[in-house]
This record gives sequence, C-alpha cells and structure tokens, in this order.
Amino acid sequence: MSWKAILTTNAKRDYYEVLGVSRTVTEAELKSAYRKLALQLHPDRNPNNPDAEEKFKEVSEAYAVLADSEKRSLYDRFGHAGVGGGFSAGGGFDSTVFQDFGDIFGEFFGDVFGAGGSGRRRSRVQRGADLREDLTLEFEEAVFGTETRVTVRRHEACGECQGSGAAPGKGPTTCRSCAGRGQVRYQQGFFSIARACPACQGTGSVITDPCAKCKGEGRVLRQRTVDAKIPAGVEDGTRIRFAGSGEAGQFGGPAGDLYVVLHVKEHPFFAREGNDLHCVVPISVTQAAIGAEIGVPTLEGEHTLKVPDGTQPGTTFRIRNKGVPLLNGHGKGDLYVEVRVQIPSKLNKRQRELLQELESTTKVDNQPQLRSLIGKVKDIFG
Repeated sequence: MSWKAILTTNAKRDYYEVLGVSRTVTEAELKSAYRKLALQLHPDRNPNNPDAEEKFKEVSEAYAVLADSEKRSLYDRFGHAGVGGGFSAGGGFDSTVFQDFGDIFGEFFGDVFGAGGSGRRRSRVQRGADLREDLTLEFEEAVFGTETRVTVRRHEACGECQGSGAAPGKGPTTCRSCAGRGQVRYQQGFFSIARACPACQGTGSVITDPCAKCKGEGRVLRQRTVDAKIPAGVEDGTRIRFAGSGEAGQFGGPAGDLYVVLHVKEHPFFAREGNDLHCVVPISVTQAAIGAEIGVPTLEGEHTLKVPDGTQPGTTFRIRNKGVPLLNGHGKGDLYVEVRVQIPSKLNKRQRELLQELESTTKVDNQPQLRSLIGKVKDIFG
C-alpha cells in the first residue's frame, strides 16, 4: 500500500517509526531526527510532489506530539487515541512546531521566523560608514606629538533637504506595495512567508519627490580637512579614532568615525624599540683606553656621556629618560648608546712611534681563549 493510501484510510503509522527513532529517544536526538527529515521532505525542495508534502505533514505531526512532554506521555499510554483531539482528520498539523527551526527554513526563503517575520519595519535612518586615511609623520613628530590636518572625501548631509532625501517641503509617503508595513507576504505551499518589501526596502515609505541636489540620497560628497592632534609617543601603525568624522548617516542617521593610520619615517641616527631609543657612537682607541667625556646627540639636544677608562668595543651605556614619551602616560623610555672603537686606517710617523712605544709597555696574552659552554650555545641559537 502506498504512503498516500495509508494517509487516506487514516491508518496512521507509529510516530516513533515516522521519525525513525526509538521510544527512549532524547529531546536532542528527536530534534536532530526531525531536522534531517524536514530538510529532506520540505516542499520547496520537492516542488510539484504531493507525496513529499504529505510525508512532510506526517513528520511534522509526529514531531509536534513527541516534542511536547505531556502529549508524548499520553501517546505512549494510549497511542493515537490519546492525542486524537489535537490531530483530527481535518485538523492538519501544528505549525507552531516550526518556531524553533528558523535556521532550517531560512535556507529556503530567508529570515521568515526571525526579524523578517516579526512585522517590524526597517528604519530608513542608518549610521554612516567609517573612513580610513593614512598619515605620514616625521620621526620627531611621532615622538613629541604634533597638530596637523587630514584631507577627507566623505558624504555629508545634504543642505538642501536637511538629509531627508525629499524635495524641500515634501516628505516620504506610505509605500503602496506594502501599505506601510515594510513587508509583503508570499504563499509557499501551506506556508505564508513574510519578506521585506522590494519597493521600499522594508522601510514602509518611499520618496516620490526626491531632492534635486542629492537625488534622494540625503547626502552629498564633499572634501573636508579634519584637524588631527597627534599625541606624543605614537608608533608606526598606530590607529587614531576621530568619532563622528566619518561619513554622514543616511536620512539623518549618525555619522561614522574616521580612523587615521600613522606611518612614521625612520630616523638617520636613532632606532626605536618601544619607548627606548638606540644609537651607535664611535670613539677613538685612546678614548676607550684612558676614558673620556663625549657629546652624545639626543632628541632634546646634546648629552655628555662619561666613558670610563678601559671601555671595550661594543659596550652599551644607558641614559635614563632620554627616550620616547609613554603614549597617554607619564615618563619616558631610555636611550642606549653603543660605543664602537675606531681603529685608524692610516698613521703618520709620530703616531706610529707612540703606538709602538705603548706596545712595548703593554703585555697582552695572545693565546686563544676557550669559550664557555653558555657562550657557544648563545652563538648557535643566536
């Protein structure tokens, strides 16, 4: 006997059998089984197939009973007779069961059970888009901060219609297609489906007399300069937000934000690591040997650095608070100065005599030195 003949003679199959589950099925397993069958048998996937539609009704009826703990208890005790009042031959199936499965049917006809089916109109007022501009700074401008201007091309509210999009003295009128509801309904088999009205884009109103200046958009494109105050201590890649300096919203909506991305030029002498600065200063052999006071440039002027006698090549000195100011904070980083001993490439006669005299009084162990295990590991890894 065919499936259709069974339904015609009211010889209903066992609901657990219809859904392909056992009588000990859990709520989650029941829902999963129904989801799978609903997707498989849905009329939109089986157009002009009355058998699939009848099966879909039967599956939905079975789930409506078994998903309800009270109805399931009556069905387990008395069978179809226990729930016959809710599903008589002319009663059809319980459509409320689909309220938990908007994700299933959304794949066929959009957001039916969510906001799209709630009857609420979409607001015409929309927030403006955010904008991005790139700004290049000198190294010193990033360290100490600066005030500059950024040129921006953005949409602004139309002065002719004050952002409404309608001609002066006019305004939006009720959409005739949806009678102002913002939605229209379509019949999909035995479903009534709500969709956003295509005529008014779900807003419930249309502009019949658009503003001549902005063509009904409520905004016009303009070029503006925005004053930008750059705080001290910014780094390359820093992003600064200027609230409300982006594009104007549509139909009176709030403006978006402007994000300025900073690009900092390299300095010819200093290298930056966080809030610290690093530099290399050359010194002579005699300065390294007997010590000296040398002038070290900083971003705030020259600083006197005392080099002690016997300083070895590559020694690094730390000068506190001569680095970069902490962004939006107090204090500064430090300046690290590496000294490199310059060996003269050419010597005159007197210089050579003096160095030879020094050599005769200096004793140096020229034997190779064994490196420690830690030193070797450092060399290997880095």
